[in-house]
Amino acid sequence: MGDQGCGNVLVQLVIAGLAVIIASYLLPGVSVEDFWVAIIIAAVLSLLNYTIKPLLIILTIPITIVTLGLFLLVINALIILLAANIVPGFHVDGFWWALLFSFILSIINTIFGVSLFENN
Repeated sequence: MGDQGCGNVLVQLVIAGLAVIIASYLLPGVSVEDFWVAIIIAAVLSLLNYTIKPLLIILTIPITIVTLGLFLLVINALIILLAANIVPGFHVDGFWWALLFSFILSIINTIFGVSLFENN
C-alpha cells in the first residue's frame, strides 16, 4: 500500500513537471532549462507550499483580511520567486511574471488534477 502512495506522488510530480513546462512555454518571462529541472521545480514548490507558505499565511493574516484574501496571490508569487532562487535552471524575470506563472500553473494543475501544491 505504501508503494502505491509513492507511485501516486511520483506520477503527480511528473504531471506537475509537465505543467511547469507548459506554463513556462506560455510566459516569456519564465524559463525552465529542461524537463528534469521542471520536476525539481514541482518538488521544491510542493515542499515550500507545505512548509513556508503556511507560516507566511499566519504572519500576514491582518493584511490578507484587509485585502479580502488577495494578498495570498502575493504569497504565491513570493514562493515562486524563492523557488527560482533555489533551483538552478529556473528563472523568473520578476514579481509580475511570478504572479502570472503561479496563476497559470494553478489552472494547469487543476485541469490535470494535481494536488501537490495544495495545503490539506
